Amino acid sequence: MIMAQDEGCFGRISRAKRCWAPPGVRPHVPAQVVREYTYAYVAVAPVLGQMVSLILPEVSTSMMNLFLEQVSQTFSKYFIVMQVDQAGWHHAKNLIIPENIRLIPQSAYNPELNPVEHVWDELREKYFHNRVFASLDQLVRVAAIVIAIIEGRRIGVTTT
Repeated sequence: MIMAQDEGCFGRISRAKRCWAPPGVRPHVPAQVVREYTYAYVAVAPVLGQMVSLILPEVSTSMMNLFLEQVSQTFSKYFIVMQVDQAGWHHAKNLIIPENIRLIPQSAYNPELNPVEHVWDELREKYFHNRVFASLDQLVRVAAIVIAIIEGRRIGVTTT
């Protein structure tokens, strides 16, 4: 089975984006700059319309090991060929790749080749733009909820 994987960074630095407002009304958008981040690891299987995700505190080889183990267990009946970008932790010496997974690197500087980028676009546009989070825990809770919503749908619509 072919899968694509990527990590997305979500933090408490808000970004004002265009939004709808009635004619003549200037919308007020709260803003903050708090340098706290969390990372969502996602792998999609577009053919099956399925997705696996973990929200983890950092991007590193040890976190990637956890994620690969989760994917391996979730899709234990399949041999997985997983497209990954060329981040350092995807080819580190101490990366533990389960027996039913083979990683293949995507071309450098071509994020548009990765279908997971569409998941990030949807998350940021629909759930994170023009929002301020009181804490990193609140951001993680919101991320977990919206990723679960996306996981519950057939993912093929989002990734194609």
